[in-house]
Amino acid sequence: MICAMDEIAPGSARAFDLAEADGAGGAKPFRIVVARDKAGQFFSYRNSCPHEGVWLNIGSGAFLDEAGAQIKCGRHGATFAIETGQCSSGACEGAFLDKVDVEALDGDVCIRGVTLVEEEPPLRHDDDMDETMEIMIHPG
Repeated sequence: MICAMDEIAPGSARAFDLAEADGAGGAKPFRIVVARDKAGQFFSYRNSCPHEGVWLNIGSGAFLDEAGAQIKCGRHGATFAIETGQCSSGACEGAFLDKVDVEALDGDVCIRGVTLVEEEPPLRHDDDMDETMEIMIHPG
């Protein structure tokens, strides 16, 4: 399980920074976005634009366009169908996001086909952090 179904409203999306088994007894980053279309169905993809590999939510931090109808790359503005991951406009038109199988099961959203690893503390890779990914708020 990665989250409860009600944690992602229809027409919204959420990032998860997980770890997957690397096949050598360790772990590697597994960053995904789980999107829920307006009909309530869940879809998931690696959080990486096929154009240059940047996080989809880079910049504004949002995954979906203003209407909540398509996944949008924050850097290049490419748009992708939530249901298929296919780019409909932008620099990578026709390309697909890397799909991650998910299913809604007993009120939870679960990943299928990936061996996840729990790590303490969570994986962090400063070399690919963006200024929008780490924001600190200090009381004034």
